[in-house]
Amino acid sequence: MSVVVLYHTSDIHARRGFGHRLASLVEPEAALVDCGDALAGSSVFYDTKEEVIGELAQAPYRALAVGNREFHYSHRLFKSRARRLPAPLVCSNLLDLKGREPLFERVLIISVAGVALRLVALLVPQYRTGSGWERVFGWRFLSPDVALREMLGADGALGGPGGDGLPTVVLSHLGLPADRLLAARWPMLAAILGGHTHDTLAQPEIVNGVPIAHPGAYAEYVGRIELDLDGGASRLISYRLLPLVGAA
Repeated sequence: MSVVVLYHTSDIHARRGFGHRLASLVEPEAALVDCGDALAGSSVFYDTKEEVIGELAQAPYRALAVGNREFHYSHRLFKSRARRLPAPLVCSNLLDLKGREPLFERVLIISVAGVALRLVALLVPQYRTGSGWERVFGWRFLSPDVALREMLGADGALGGPGGDGLPTVVLSHLGLPADRLLAARWPMLAAILGGHTHDTLAQPEIVNGVPIAHPGAYAEYVGRIELDLDGGASRLISYRLLPLVGAA
């Protein structure tokens, strides 16, 4: 068996008091990720303090998905945010048409308990592909399906660029309804760990064989998902919501 354990948070929205608790929960052989909107700022507002960054730094995060709170239309301010964060930002459906300094990874491969795992992250598009805003800001938002086709191949059969066969986990900041549609179209995904709509699922929804897990918002919980990825398939072994700082 190729068993991996992932812890995931989402939509923390600058709440504090969770860092030490997370650090004590996450086993050394597990990986901790965030699915977006950890910060206080927004795509148009830059918070100079962002005190939650200290909380994030206390916990062993391996990857942070770009949510609409991490993204900023200004490359300069987006860059300032990215440099302050304690783990790599990941966003697979955002392109910089101006070729500026990269601020995030489009795909991130990590090792969890000796198992190589591909992380892709999807941000809810802020405007349509081809919009006039692309010329203003230099950012192009791809649809989730277009981004996944690029990462996984036209029919998903490649298992990723170069046909490497690595299992793919999506860090989604699209919302639960969109995640259900995504799973229906991409049954080869190992799991979708999501956020944006602040849904709290006590157990993952299984859509087309793909587990969809949402831990809720404001650091009330962290999700712990255990997956068997043996033979290229994904099987849910267990899932728990573990309390962090309680109701906001």
